[in-house]
Order: sequence, then structure tokens, then C-alpha cells
Amino acid sequence: MHAGPRRHFARLIPALAAGAALLTACGPGSGTTKADEPAAKVTVTPAAGTKAAKLGSRISVRADGGKLTSVEVKTDKGGTVGGRLAGDGASWTSDGKVTPKTTYTVRTKTKSTEGKEAAATSEFTTEQPDKINKLTNTPGGGQTVGTGMPVSILFDNPVAKDKRAEIEKALTVTTQPKVEGAWGWVKDYSGKDRIDWRPKDYWPSGTKVSVKGALSGIDSGSDGGWFARDYDFGFRIGADHKAVIDVPSHTLTMYENGKSVGTIRGSAGSPEAPTRGGVHTVRSKNAAETMDSATIGYGDQWKLDSKWVTHMTASGTFLHSAPWNKSLGVENNSHGCFGMTTSDAKTVYDFLPIGSTVEVKGSSSTAKTDVGNGLEVWQESWQQWQQRSALHS
Repeated sequence: MHAGPRRHFARLIPALAAGAALLTACGPGSGTTKADEPAAKVTVTPAAGTKAAKLGSRISVRADGGKLTSVEVKTDKGGTVGGRLAGDGASWTSDGKVTPKTTYTVRTKTKSTEGKEAAATSEFTTEQPDKINKLTNTPGGGQTVGTGMPVSILFDNPVAKDKRAEIEKALTVTTQPKVEGAWGWVKDYSGKDRIDWRPKDYWPSGTKVSVKGALSGIDSGSDGGWFARDYDFGFRIGADHKAVIDVPSHTLTMYENGKSVGTIRGSAGSPEAPTRGGVHTVRSKNAAETMDSATIGYGDQWKLDSKWVTHMTASGTFLHSAPWNKSLGVENNSHGCFGMTTSDAKTVYDFLPIGSTVEVKGSSSTAKTDVGNGLEVWQESWQQWQQRSALHS
């Protein structure tokens, strides 16, 4: 009685097995899994493993077959490199150029067009050039200076003329409040190349100034070499203190916010060695100094100790005590400086901060003081100054 059903059950088993096999063949088990999907291909330039990558280029990252979801670039010096991701997510480019003798580690994360996520790391090192160019900035970071102070950048090595436009573009000045100004290339009194930024008019008191130089990886020419770092410094403009020397009347008058706060009698340059006219900028100060005739081309005629010395030109136009001069306030008989009593020299020294201006009026000298002979940016008109920019058209 039971033989029939058993045989019927036995016949069903092959059919069920066949159905299971059919389901297996159509299911995910036989298709491409997530692990089998191709990841986006990442290309980093300079290439991974490069030991002496050429300078002058930016770091670029590209993803083929997907998008970049993260790019992180660090240097062996502990720095992080910023950059921009393209709108389509397919590429990334560093903000600045690669720096000499630096190892970069590039870490990327990608997502393929099929949705597969992946991570990769690439490393390369840049070459060490024969020369590195550095700069010295005036004023120093954090200083409070006078209303006539320019931003002055002195380069260690020469800057080729065909490199100046790129370097100038890499330098930015930001001010609060906003102040109009321009860069100008100058030959410093030392013979070195220099670039200064001066406002169109004197700074308003209280202005905050920020200077940035995205110079790393920029070539300054075969004689100057490459820049190896960026620069970032700031300073503040202090009280509006100025002075005016009236040569014929033998006086120096101090002004605060445009109002006279005191007049001092002294001695300017003689007719044979007149004090140069125009607007000078206080570049430095010395509480005590020896006035040596040999330093300004007068041989060994004198060597005198002076106090409260305020420097204007690099060639030796100073405001200083002159206790040896018996004609102060009566006769102009110095060798180009303005001499005073020791107490008056200290008053002037304390009143005029570095970066303040001293205007000389009534001088018989028609010689123009070169802009590089100190911080003499006010010797030129605004129109003349703008001509000094490498970007001037």
C-alpha cells in the first residue's frame, strides 16, 4: 500500500534539486561582488617614489573611474598642504608649489563610479637646489610703527627681472581698515634687491597690517635660487607723530595728529653739505653712537660721541645730539644732519617712532634721495611709485 507514495516522493527530489540549482545560478552568488568591483585609479604628480622631483610645479591628484572624497598632503617638516578639489571631484591641485628638499606624503580616499570606496598613499621627495633665497622683512612682526612706514622686503640674493612679476603676485597686504597701496621694486643701499609696499597716503593711526608671501617653490632666477618657505607677519600703525625741519629758521617742529606740539632749535647742514630736502622716514634709532667722518666720505676729520640718534637715510642723515656745536639754533653748519642739545635730541628720539616721517623744507640741496637709501618711499609721488611695480602696464 505504501510503495506508490514513496516512489512519488522520490521522483520529486530531483525536481526540487533542479529548482534549487536554477535559483543559485540566477542569484547574487554567481555575479560580481563588491570586492570584485574596480576601484578608482589615482594618479599623483610628482609620481610616487620620486627622489628628486623638479621644483616649480604644484602637486596634482587625479581619480579616473570615480571621484576623490578626501585628499590630505603632509610634509616631513610637519606642515599641511592646502589645495582645491575640482567641482566634479575628479582632481585636486595644491595651492602652492612644491618646496625644496621636502618629502610629501599624499593620502587619498576615492569612490568609484560603481560605489566602491578605497584609500591609497603616495610619497615623493623634491630636489635640493644649489641656492636658496631668503628675505628679511621690515617692520618686524608684532611691531607698532609710525604712519609713514612702508612694508619693506629685502632679499638675500638677486631677483631676476623676469621673475619679479610672479614674486609680486605671491605677496599680499591686507589692512584693517582698507588702505590703498602698491608694491615697488627698489635697489637697496646695500646693493641688494628689495620690494616695498607703501600706502598711497600716510597710514591712518590704528591700522592693522597683515603681510603674506606664498613664496615657497618659486624661482627667483639662476643667481638668486628658489624660495623654500612662505612668510606671514603683521604689524600695527601707532600714533600720528611727524616732524618738519625748516632749514632757514634752524628749527624742528613736532606734530601730533597734525597739530604742533613743540619746536626745537638746532643746526642743519651747511651750504657746502646741505640737509637733503623732501620727506624722509625714520628707519632706526640708537641711544648712543660714534659719529665717524670716514663713514660718510670725509676721511678722519672727526670722531664724536653722540646720544639719542634718530636715523633717516642709510647714507648718514640723522637727527642727533651735538654738544660740540656752539652755533645750535643760529647757524646751519653740520655735514647734513640736524644737530641739537642732548636733552632736545632725546625729546625728538622719544617722540618719533620708527616709521614716522621727517620733512625737510627750505634746503638748498636739489639732490633727490634715492628710494633705497633707507626707507625713502615718500621721495616719490604716488604716480612715480606705481611705475616701480613689475605688474604695471
